[in-house]
Amino acid sequence: MDAQLQKKIEDLLKGNKIILFMKGTPEMPQCGFSAKTATILKGYGIPFNTFNIFDDEDIRQGLKEYSDWPTYPQLYVNGELVGGCDIVTELHENGELGAMLK
Repeated sequence: MDAQLQKKIEDLLKGNKIILFMKGTPEMPQCGFSAKTATILKGYGIPFNTFNIFDDEDIRQGLKEYSDWPTYPQLYVNGELVGGCDIVTELHENGELGAMLK
């Protein structure tokens, strides 16, 4: 990954306490996993940002390498990868996600 792309990704992570890299937007998700993850996050009433990976092919490909996580959505809290839909769902169901988001 080139340094410019890595800096762009790191700037997005530093500039957003909670950011969901997803297919589409929360209002118009373009995959079921992204829709489910965004719905779970909305349920906490805590502000979060999203990034539509279809808007930037460099980010879409580069983030997979950066995170060593091949699929979307990807949820980051405080610059750290939490995981995708399955992990977010599991953390939500066992009560751990809310504490992570605060």
